[in-house]
Amino acid sequence: MSEHLATVEWRRGDQPFLDNRYDRAHEWRFDGGAVVRGSSAPSSVPAPLSDPAAVDPEEALVAAVSSCHMLFFLAYAARAGFVVDSYRDEAVGVLGKDERGKVSITAVTLRPAVAFSGETRPDPAALDDLHHRAHEACYVANSIRAPVAVVPVAA
Repeated sequence: MSEHLATVEWRRGDQPFLDNRYDRAHEWRFDGGAVVRGSSAPSSVPAPLSDPAAVDPEEALVAAVSSCHMLFFLAYAARAGFVVDSYRDEAVGVLGKDERGKVSITAVTLRPAVAFSGETRPDPAALDDLHHRAHEACYVANSIRAPVAVVPVAA
């Protein structure tokens, strides 16, 4: 097992707080040194109290699922002898009420477009198998309640 660290930091500064009109922008700091500007989603808290250019938690969750799937897919493709030239996923998460009546991400759809080169390229069955195995192995997808659909698209 392993641990994965993230530090989330927000400071009020001199802005009021009790009126609920404070800036939601903050920083995510990761153990490797990356710093990402975070904010609430503008659909939840309108700008200027949210920063539309920052990453919101909902986007981060969808990106984490997509990234995890991609990394397993690339590993399985390499082991199978398939050369991947590019991988692009325009993943979408849906925020809504779940079966418990709680607001949550209720579905994630991955739409990976993968381009291959080389003499050996996967046929449709092999491509489906790569995505199936990546989906089964993705511990981020396995960690969330929402169903994750993988809908490959042409590269």
